[in-house]
Amino acid sequence: MKFSTATILIALFLINLTHAQTLTQFGPDGFVRIEEGSGGFVADLDAGDRFSRDHDVAGDINGDGILDLVIGARSDDDGETDAGAVYILFMNTDGTVQANQKISMLEGGFEESLLQSNFFGYGVAGIGDYNNDNIPDIAVSAPNSTNRALYILHLNTDGTVKSYVKKTDLIAQGLSAIGDLNNDGRIDLVACDPNADLGGNNRGAIRILFFDAASQVINSEIVTISATSGGFGTGLMDNDMFGGREVAMLGDIDNDGTKELAVGAFMSDSGKGAVWILSLDPTNYNVVSKIKITEGLNGFTDTLATSLNPNGTAGAQFGHAMCAPGDLNGDGIPDLITGANQQGSGDAYILYLNDDKTVKTYTKIDEVEGGFNFDFDVGNEERFSRSISFVGDLRGDGSIAVNVGGGVGIGGTGTLYLLFFQPCVFREEQGFNHWSGGNTLFTNWNHSTQMLISDALSFEQCTFKAFETDAAFMTYNFNDQRCICKDSSAILTISTELSTAFENECFSDFVVTNTQELATEQSVVIYPNPTLATVVLTTTEIAFSAKDKIMLYNTMGALLHTATINGLQTEIDLSIYPSGMYFLRTEINGIFQSFSVVKE
Repeated sequence: MKFSTATILIALFLINLTHAQTLTQFGPDGFVRIEEGSGGFVADLDAGDRFSRDHDVAGDINGDGILDLVIGARSDDDGETDAGAVYILFMNTDGTVQANQKISMLEGGFEESLLQSNFFGYGVAGIGDYNNDNIPDIAVSAPNSTNRALYILHLNTDGTVKSYVKKTDLIAQGLSAIGDLNNDGRIDLVACDPNADLGGNNRGAIRILFFDAASQVINSEIVTISATSGGFGTGLMDNDMFGGREVAMLGDIDNDGTKELAVGAFMSDSGKGAVWILSLDPTNYNVVSKIKITEGLNGFTDTLATSLNPNGTAGAQFGHAMCAPGDLNGDGIPDLITGANQQGSGDAYILYLNDDKTVKTYTKIDEVEGGFNFDFDVGNEERFSRSISFVGDLRGDGSIAVNVGGGVGIGGTGTLYLLFFQPCVFREEQGFNHWSGGNTLFTNWNHSTQMLISDALSFEQCTFKAFETDAAFMTYNFNDQRCICKDSSAILTISTELSTAFENECFSDFVVTNTQELATEQSVVIYPNPTLATVVLTTTEIAFSAKDKIMLYNTMGALLHTATINGLQTEIDLSIYPSGMYFLRTEINGIFQSFSVVKE
């Protein structure tokens, strides 16, 4: 039996009609540059202080309902040359700084005698409330000199130090909070030691640290993962610098009972760098399996530099820093943000992961790509992405904030970029369609030759082109990966080439067409608030999908619990969590809303 072209197109249209959907992508929504005299930050920094060498979300320290930050300045000269310092940044919801508190051997109530080149603040991490006074605490490392140590600082609400606990002779050139791995009610840490000579010269190591009720490191429970320990096995070479400056806890990506931890080895492969994703045994936290992500391996296809850098090192240094931002492309799998800070002015990468830990696709963020329109000081070794940390929903509107360090700043003092990503709906037009006419803002496709004129783009990469160009409409073909972005004057036309048309609801001047209507927010209510135990979500929505969910976060931005929304009421039990503030984030039919909840 033969079918006409028209019959085939009608059949394909009907198939596509049944799969019409809205696809949510987190895309760029502006940034704040925080440095001396900018973004509300005034601290009298000196040249070479290296402000933002490391940073993290610290939780709501002053109790105003807004997440605060801890920023390292490891070469501050208070008391001694390069003794180091950290800053507590009390934030506004727009990403600017409302006030700050410096902690050094001369300020902030930190009565410790630091030494020359101690580099206090080389590593910093928010660790939640360790001493049960309802004020978040921080961890700070000083990895150099004979006084090297890890400090747990118990804070006052004004950001000064109430008391501290010192763990001597522990090297941490970076610190990362990884959540409560052993379920003892305290956030655990990873100390990064990329210069460790375990198994060879500068092969590197990480140490997983657990703490007791007195904020002391439990020495007998330290887990060291290196070329010679922790079950890592083969794969590390001399000068790989495994450990990097930060690690990222991804959670159980493949739902097999093991949690995945991403760790950089930023000098591997002649300085190109790499990211290792380790699956950890749930009992002893040793490595049970691992994969390596680098140029041409396990789905990562970008080219990484090997050229000599201004600081005398070589290569792009991919994997130097990283954070886990959650699921940014709505496929149910956590994603990873990392960077290559020595490539050009510095490149950040969003790695969208598969459930087998390989890279599905990626998007690049720098001064040209990614939609943030940075104005880097190219002549001063910007090094964007040399440090990265996840903040969470700073604005309380369903967006997320990510800190990216880099830049020499005013007079060489250091710069922090606070990036906002908002959830953007790409609403699929039913059937196979494309946008014709209008003005083309971006294309990788030549209609005359029916060939790509530049690289094929994944759907995620195409959406970022729509963000970059502020395109109202996007045409994407899942077969040949063509991507065409148009302005709002384009017209919807049936596609004989099986393309799919999307409306970008984050377009700055969104225009309602005769084929679509703007989505309206559901009426969502959270009660009781405050609560002693259970909080109830009610919604007026009547139709649900498998993607509709409610997520519970602590003030550190760590995901604590996820529940499916499939009815008019959904309950979340907070009884197992300590008293304090929490954040609930809902997704219903591609629309995100956020709420703060107080557990009494």
